[in-house]
Amino acid sequence: MKILLFGKNGQVGWELQRSLAPLGELIALDHDGAPGLSGNFADPESLAATVRTVAPDLIVNAAAHTAVDKAESEPDFARALNALAPGVLAREAAALGALLVHYSTDYVFDGSGETPRDEAAPTGPLSVYGRTKLEGEDLIRRSGARHLIFRTSWVYAARGGNFAKTMLKLAAERDRLTIINDQHGAPTGADLLADVTAHAARMALADAALAGTYHLVAGGETTWYDYARHVIEFARTQGRPVKVAPEAILPVPTSAFPTPAARPANSRLDTRKLRQAFGLSLPAWQQGVDRMLTEIL
Repeated sequence: MKILLFGKNGQVGWELQRSLAPLGELIALDHDGAPGLSGNFADPESLAATVRTVAPDLIVNAAAHTAVDKAESEPDFARALNALAPGVLAREAAALGALLVHYSTDYVFDGSGETPRDEAAPTGPLSVYGRTKLEGEDLIRRSGARHLIFRTSWVYAARGGNFAKTMLKLAAERDRLTIINDQHGAPTGADLLADVTAHAARMALADAALAGTYHLVAGGETTWYDYARHVIEFARTQGRPVKVAPEAILPVPTSAFPTPAARPANSRLDTRKLRQAFGLSLPAWQQGVDRMLTEIL
């Protein structure tokens, strides 16, 4: 089997290089591409030529415009990366009969309510990022390509920057921290996304009925405030430098930190469909975070 991966140097793409390699011949591209091959999502037709040249059985798209606030000031660029390019990949996948794997986001929802949303829940993005990701989903579905779309949230990895690393740095420097406590979701590791992707893609290649849209996040839920407290207390128990006292970590509402792009307050995603279709048990978010912290501390 031949696999074509886009976005190899991102957090998820880096882990996908590991998880996909046992499935077949892996051709992994970043923005700069490779001789004769393009990974430039700002030039979708060059991606089409790349797909036709490689003629893969499986296309995995881990590239995206993920700078949520910056997308508000460059909507055309965000749309090119998050919607138009995935649409072209889907068109080429349909022509080849290949399976396309694509990652989407909880930002396609409006974040209202308190219950986890399933795949059939009405969408209502609040930001350019959310709207362009939703358009990318729609273009893939309309293409007729066999596909797996995984909506996820609060993604982190040991490689690169993440919320936990920022909290560890601030906790070592400051006497007081204020953390948002009215956004709810599940921190989800890039390694978990990659491992589930490999498992699900292998099954979907064998059974076309498994194609579709799925929610993929770690088990349980938390807020950014409780996530930060978990990270800082883990570091404290490991003897790492922590200046801020537990009682000096304070919860605040989202309104305390205004941003150009609105964040959904409710990022809870119902993963029942994924777990049942692929026979999976998704670990609690704390398990993945603790493993990541052990690696970086």
